[in-house]
Amino acid sequence: MAELANCSRCNDVFVKGIRDICQKCYKEEEKVFEIVYRFLRERKNREATMEEIIKATGAKEAFIIKFIREKRLHPSQFPKLAYSCERCGTSIVSGHLCENCTKELRNDLLRHEELEKLAQSDKNKEKNTIYYNFEKK
Repeated sequence: MAELANCSRCNDVFVKGIRDICQKCYKEEEKVFEIVYRFLRERKNREATMEEIIKATGAKEAFIIKFIREKRLHPSQFPKLAYSCERCGTSIVSGHLCENCTKELRNDLLRHEELEKLAQSDKNKEKNTIYYNFEKK
């Protein structure tokens, strides 16, 4: 069911359906996509980097990254089209993190889970220990 929401870009109130932005911002975004796609469709521009695309089209980097993440622009068709890992800045073509950062975070989570299990087992040992007090008469 549709609900009222504020546009995440311009903060206008709109009826939220499929998108999280209003119709006006969506149309603006589509115009930017058309400009970028027309630029990249030309054979001489197919190997353009992110900086070259921004310079030639005037599009914001955030839009281009969004188009890549939405799979509207495919790095397989445009080989130099990449953006920075959100953690270390390495160039990537999908997701938010590079492979190394993903592995590192996964290892950190595994270590954390192991520590949690050890802490839990220590608590269980403490609960199972019963002390008796005998009084001498």
